[in-house]
Amino acid sequence: MTLKIRSMTLAEVQIALNWAAQEGWNPGLYDAEPFYKADPDGFLLAELDEQPIGCISVVRYSQKFGFIGLYIVQPEWRGKGYGLKLWQTAWQQFVSRLDADASIGLDGVLAREATYRQAGFVPAYRHVRHLHQPDGSAQHPDWVIPLNQLPLAEILRYDAELFPASRSQFLESWLQMPESAAYGVVEQNRLVGYGVIRRCVQGFKVCPLFSDSLEIAEAILQALIVKAGTEPVFIDIPDVHPALTSLKQRYALEPMFTCVRMYWGQVPTLPVDRIFGATTLELG
Repeated sequence: MTLKIRSMTLAEVQIALNWAAQEGWNPGLYDAEPFYKADPDGFLLAELDEQPIGCISVVRYSQKFGFIGLYIVQPEWRGKGYGLKLWQTAWQQFVSRLDADASIGLDGVLAREATYRQAGFVPAYRHVRHLHQPDGSAQHPDWVIPLNQLPLAEILRYDAELFPASRSQFLESWLQMPESAAYGVVEQNRLVGYGVIRRCVQGFKVCPLFSDSLEIAEAILQALIVKAGTEPVFIDIPDVHPALTSLKQRYALEPMFTCVRMYWGQVPTLPVDRIFGATTLELG
C-alpha cells in the first residue's frame, strides 16, 4: 500500500473539518474558506492508495510564526505509523517555509502533551472550552457596534496586539462568514475590544473575544449571545485568565474539555489577560 502526502484543495479542507466534527471538536460550518485563505499551502492530506486517511494543517502567518492543527488520522489507520510519517513530512515542509528563529504554536489534547514535549514544544497555558446555555434574556448593549462599521485596518491593528502575527487574509474572510456576527467597542476613535461568534456543528462558538477590560468583554459577549438565541454557546478561555472564575459564575459556564497551548521556539509574549476567548484551536 502506498502512502501519499499532498496539499489539499479548498474543497478538501472540508474533509478535515468533517473528521474534526467526528472527533467532537465542533468546528464551524463555514470554516473551510477562511482557514484556506490563511495559507493555501498549509493543509496536507495523507492518502493510502488514493483513500484519504489523515490530515494536518501547518499554517504560516508570517516568516516568524506558524500554527499546527487539524492533526487527525482516521481511527482504523492509527497505530500503523502513518500519523508519524504525516507529522514528519508536514514538519519538514513547514520549517522550510519559516525563518530559523520562528515560533510555532499548537493546541494539543492533553493525552499527547508528552509527545509534543518530546518534539520540542513547551506548554504556555491551557484552553478550557466552556459551555454557556442562553435563556434568551441577553440584551445587546447600545455601545457595542457591528464590526463592519470599522475599517479593516483598525481591526488588524487591534488584533495584532493579541496574536503573534498579522492575519489579514484570514480575518477578512473570517469576519464575513454566513450565520456569524462580529461586534466591537470603540473609545476615542480606537477599537478597545472585539468579538466574533459563528455557527458550528453544535450551537455557536465565540471566536475570538479580545478586550481591554472585563466590562468591555462582557458587553461584547452579551451582544454575541443575543445572536445565538437560546442555542448553546461555546468559548475557549485560557485557564490563566484572571477573570475566569468571575465569568464562570456570571454565565454559569460549564467546562467541557481542556487542551494545552504549546510553542516550539520562542514563546510569544501576549497579554493573556485581554484574551477572553481564543479564535480557534485549529489555527490559533
